[in-house]
Amino acid sequence: MSINDLRVRQMIAAEAARIILDEGVVDYRLAKRKAAERLGAGQTRNLPRNTEIEAAVFERQRLFEDDASRLRLTHLRQAAVQAMQLLEPFHPRLVGPVLAGIVNGRDELTLHIFADSPEEVIFYLQDRGVTWRSDERRFKGAQGHVAYPCLEFGADGVDVDAVVFPVDGIRQPPPSPVDGRPMRRADVREVERLLEGQ
Repeated sequence: MSINDLRVRQMIAAEAARIILDEGVVDYRLAKRKAAERLGAGQTRNLPRNTEIEAAVFERQRLFEDDASRLRLTHLRQAAVQAMQLLEPFHPRLVGPVLAGIVNGRDELTLHIFADSPEEVIFYLQDRGVTWRSDERRFKGAQGHVAYPCLEFGADGVDVDAVVFPVDGIRQPPPSPVDGRPMRRADVREVERLLEGQ
């Protein structure tokens, strides 16, 4: 790879990181395509890997982090603890940007929960007066994409996406869209420890 190609790749990664943090785009593939277009490199095949974009996200956040973003992360993690306590019978796990410490301008977080059926969670939420909306989330697996039910509700002004996995799914996280390794998950005690360390 030439120095020029490497520089273009780094510029695309940096712009994709800006798009993720400043515009709230969560899909790395979409962010790097937007970045390439904005930089006049829309036809390049020399796009950065997702791991390069994630490194650029952390670097940009480190450079531009302020009290407001730290407070926002604290608020999101506190909302995660609140939602996880609500969903305690379903062994909730926090995943994604809020767990990683990325503040991307979106007041939302994702939990993985585990139940025999989505209806079990729906009845549980209804019994507690929680208004929810049904959707689905797709994950790339060894056999292609797999869809899981997702129940969306609010907690302390934050949108919570609770993705419902089978009970035995707690032992096998889906692959991360960033690096393809099993997605990092944290239980409520780990999230509380993160809050203590902020």
